[in-house]
Amino acid sequence: DVQLQASGGGLVQSGGSLTLSCALSGFTLEALSVGWFRQAPGKEREGVSCISKSDDSKYYRDDVKGRFTIFRDNTKKILYLQMTRLNPEDTAVYYCAASEWCSMIPEPVDYWGQGTLVTVSS
Repeated sequence: DVQLQASGGGLVQSGGSLTLSCALSGFTLEALSVGWFRQAPGKEREGVSCISKSDDSKYYRDDVKGRFTIFRDNTKKILYLQMTRLNPEDTAVYYCAASEWCSMIPEPVDYWGQGTLVTVSS
């Protein structure tokens, strides 16, 4: 069965960096697109970044472009989200996700990881 195991969250100061990891199992990387979502307290879950299964195209929400980088290790089947120049608005629970097609909205997502908390202090 498909499993996504996220890790790497923590407390970081504004301007700092953090890299999240998500171990992928139960599917081939050719079968599903993978990405990251986040949900801040009191807010809707929102797409952060995604890698397309078809051509490895990468997508980012506007406010993380140039600061976040999504990449994966195909051999180890681990998805990463490298986050730099973090600010308090990035504070959220971050979820890795898998779906047939890249999506920046949660409804089409088929599989979710358990979430990892990122807290950015000012």
